[in-house]
Amino acid sequence: MTIGEVCLLTNDVRKLAQFYKKLLGIDNNSDDDTHQFIISQGTTLTVYNDGTVKNNQNQNICLAFTVDDIEEEFRKVQMLGVKIIEPPTRRPWGAVNMSFYDPDNNVIYLRQFQQT
Repeated sequence: MTIGEVCLLTNDVRKLAQFYKKLLGIDNNSDDDTHQFIISQGTTLTVYNDGTVKNNQNQNICLAFTVDDIEEEFRKVQMLGVKIIEPPTRRPWGAVNMSFYDPDNNVIYLRQFQQT
């Protein structure tokens, strides 16, 4: 069994999808008010409005992306104007992690694993 996709439910598909397209550096010509696929290296991220109102107080899920250059990604995230939770910080297990909120207040982690 494999995970088919991760789907973010939102009240504003265009806004959230545009944020992830900028974050991930993807331009896939998907531009819909209700449903957008955002595809990156075989993993599907979907932004969807199922017609119900969302409270944007997501507390039980986060997304983590592995990156090659955490400092470059940190600068990009700062330019996107989102609220940073934690800047790049080395963890005891060797990874460098950072976290921030996306426009719907989902917690997003970016992580870089150090070469040994």
